[in-house]
Amino acid sequence: MTRIIFFLYGLIAYTIFFGSFLYAIGFMGNFIVPKSLDSGVAEGTVYQALFINMLLLVIFAIQHSVMARPSFKKWWTKIVPQAIERSTYVLFSSLLLILLFILWQPIGGIIWNVQDSIWQNIIYSLFALGWLLVLMSTFLINHFDLFGLRQVYFYLLGKEYTEIGFVSPGLYKYTRHPLYLGWLLAFWATPTMTIAHLVFAIVTTVYILIAIQFEERDLMNILGKSYADYRQKVPMLIPFFKKIF
Repeated sequence: MTRIIFFLYGLIAYTIFFGSFLYAIGFMGNFIVPKSLDSGVAEGTVYQALFINMLLLVIFAIQHSVMARPSFKKWWTKIVPQAIERSTYVLFSSLLLILLFILWQPIGGIIWNVQDSIWQNIIYSLFALGWLLVLMSTFLINHFDLFGLRQVYFYLLGKEYTEIGFVSPGLYKYTRHPLYLGWLLAFWATPTMTIAHLVFAIVTTVYILIAIQFEERDLMNILGKSYADYRQKVPMLIPFFKKIF
């Protein structure tokens, strides 16, 4: 019975994640969804809106980073069964993202506004490419393991879970973090940059650059020379620009 419950838990966590992922596309692009990055009217002053937005981003960043650290996982799995540890991480991240959607405060104020239709199409293409990169990157390194489904499926079958191990397929041969590159494109590629959008883009960019350092430190500790060699050969973010990123 426990196996079935854990499997259903993993499915629910994944479904919530995927729903929040799809909503995030509309939220960032300011289309389709009922509430987006710049829709509605801020409650209170600009400073209050900035404080709320910053707080939401910081809370998400802390949860997303801390729960991913091996030291936290070692402690956390004394409370949460190993089989659903990843699903729980995914669920918490998704719920905090949904909270951000609900409480996010629009600010207004235009930083740039591209009117030319050709450039708008180029920018929207980069926006779409960013989300495509994010999704493709997860499948290249095993999408279902990354979001906890492989773990609960193995547990359902009574099979011992095995780590995927270090791989660098496809895009990972040209950039160590194509997933993060995709996020950056999605966050910055907009024909109309408002203050709220700029705050979101800056804070998430800083978080990504910091998160990469922690993630790579963990990978160096786990993988040693194999990852050190990989770092020497492959740029961090931008393909063919190893010395910069």
